[in-house]
Amino acid sequence: MDKSMLGDIDNLPDEDKMRMSAMIEQLQMRDSLRMYNALVETCFKDCVDTFRRKTLDKQEESCVRRCAEKFLKHSMRVGMRFAELNQGVATPD
Repeated sequence: MDKSMLGDIDNLPDEDKMRMSAMIEQLQMRDSLRMYNALVETCFKDCVDTFRRKTLDKQEESCVRRCAEKFLKHSMRVGMRFAELNQGVATPD
């Protein structure tokens, strides 16, 4: 993020800063829920074939665990890559 933008935020009244902070928290929560829902949907579709019982069998459980690990590693890598790109783009005006 551009430092001049951060300076503008610092100049806002406290009430506006609190509103901005609440909005950012809400967006982060929404993004977290979207990521979780995508993980559940993807891994369920890939790993659960039948509904023979209420619990997962060992093969399904192992598949879900591997799927979740891959999904989370991928998401973390994408986040790190965006951060790297953001640092390279942010230049002082």
